[in-house]
Amino acid sequence: MLLRLLRTHLAPYKPWLAAIVVLQFTATVAMLYLPSLNADIIDRGVATGDTDYILHTGAIMLGVSVLQILCSVVAVACASRTAMSFGRDLRAAVFHRVGAFSGREVAQFGAPSLITRNTNDVQQVQMLSLLTCSLAVQVPIMMVGGIVMAMREDLGLSWLLAVVVPALFLSVGLVVSQMVPSFRLVQSRIDDVNRIMREQISGIRVVRAFVREPRERQRFAEANDGLTEVSIRAGRWMATMFPLVMLVVNMSSVAVIWYGGHRVDEGQMQVGALTAFLSYLMQILMSVMMGTFMLMQVPRSAVCADRISEVLDTRPSVVPPQAGVTELTAYGELELEDVSFTYPGAEHPVLCDVGFSARPGQTVAIIGSTGAGKTTLVNLVPRLFDATSGAVRVDGVDVRDIAPETLWSRIGLVPQKAFLFTGTVRSNLLHGKPDATDDELWHALEVAQARDFVERMPEGLDAPIVQGGTNVSGGQRQRLAIARALVRRPEIYLFDDTFSALDLTTDARLRAALRPETRDSTVVVVAQRVSTIRDADLILVLEDGRVVGRGTHTELLGSNETYQEIVASQLTAEEAA
Repeated sequence: MLLRLLRTHLAPYKPWLAAIVVLQFTATVAMLYLPSLNADIIDRGVATGDTDYILHTGAIMLGVSVLQILCSVVAVACASRTAMSFGRDLRAAVFHRVGAFSGREVAQFGAPSLITRNTNDVQQVQMLSLLTCSLAVQVPIMMVGGIVMAMREDLGLSWLLAVVVPALFLSVGLVVSQMVPSFRLVQSRIDDVNRIMREQISGIRVVRAFVREPRERQRFAEANDGLTEVSIRAGRWMATMFPLVMLVVNMSSVAVIWYGGHRVDEGQMQVGALTAFLSYLMQILMSVMMGTFMLMQVPRSAVCADRISEVLDTRPSVVPPQAGVTELTAYGELELEDVSFTYPGAEHPVLCDVGFSARPGQTVAIIGSTGAGKTTLVNLVPRLFDATSGAVRVDGVDVRDIAPETLWSRIGLVPQKAFLFTGTVRSNLLHGKPDATDDELWHALEVAQARDFVERMPEGLDAPIVQGGTNVSGGQRQRLAIARALVRRPEIYLFDDTFSALDLTTDARLRAALRPETRDSTVVVVAQRVSTIRDADLILVLEDGRVVGRGTHTELLGSNETYQEIVASQLTAEEAA
């Protein structure tokens, strides 16, 4: 997965990668050439007292050093640019894939995990790409070139290379093999910490209301301790890496000086050659160390790449049509024909053979007990889910055959849980219609019974809204969400238990103001209150995902037992009549 991810998302940067290879190759060759020049200065200049040779060779060394420095700096700059661009593209790919997910896929992964995958996981893979661009060329060239140049200086000491290099590789491989499972657990534990923290922040009022702070602190402490334990385990192996490498390096240096000193004493080797051999050995071992540093990142990046690829390889269950319908001839007609829906892994369907039709100017209300499938039914219209069987048609066309932009432009959805984005009142309303004028915004607020409290805000339409709209009350948040749908003036309105957060007086005023606004539109209302839907043209009574009653309020009151029970639980007989 890691190689596939790197190969796919680094492909657009092949010219940059080619430049990095050339620059790294030039810098590494220059670095390998320097010890040889230094040996020549010692053996041919210092030993013989030839000052001109020392100055001439020293000038060459200076030029080679400047070339090596320039190539290294430019290569690192190109590598950084490529790695950052790679990270940007990968984050965008994950973001767009998640944006295409239906509710089914989002629930499958969970919001905390998706956030971690698009931030921490991408960052780990991005770091590996930076190390790859910086070291992947330099390390093998320096290692192979160092071995060749060291053997060129003295074959008698080359047996040390045959011992030291494999020993270093074996020790590094042992440590890396132990780090892989630890890093896999680290990413999983990070998900757990994010999930618990998200739950506690979102549900802080519930936690305090039920005095659950000690229990929640314990849950977080358990998750935090679990992450700490695994991180320490991985850190111990990581901390073992460098001392182990340095032990091999230092023992190698001692061995070279010991055996090389004897060869110099016996006249089989010159002092400059010994110095150069030691330098090449250090370069070889340093290349192994740099490779080790890169290998330390590989296990964690491999785990992260698997998690990212899992998101990218997941196909949304709601797939836009390849050649979707973009022109609809009718205006706001909605029809559900024998619609059934089953959640993945569920034993029983949430909806079973549900059907109704609605025309512009009509209001269809859906009522039923909790868990009857009301919200699921509404979510099938804008294709937040796709029906397992049956058909949902808008203006006579199956929603699965309509281009998403065309479908959504005809629907104004106000979800059960109103959500406002960080920004202002104006920016939230403009989600419904980006080019709406201030007059249109104020009119939508007036119909939604939100104009009064917005006018009381010092900034009016430019009043700030914090994340999730938590700086306004639940009823105000709901009315702003309704206003956002009204600004769009869609052909079909979907109110998913929208009025439950409103008091009875505001509810009545709002429904009265909505009637002239929705006169030419189709309205589907999900409600718990009978008073909210009693004037609907058609009321559907859902029970266990099935329609057990349909008709007007008066008809159902006289014939449907389930509806009678709902009414009896809310209204007196005199009020019902």
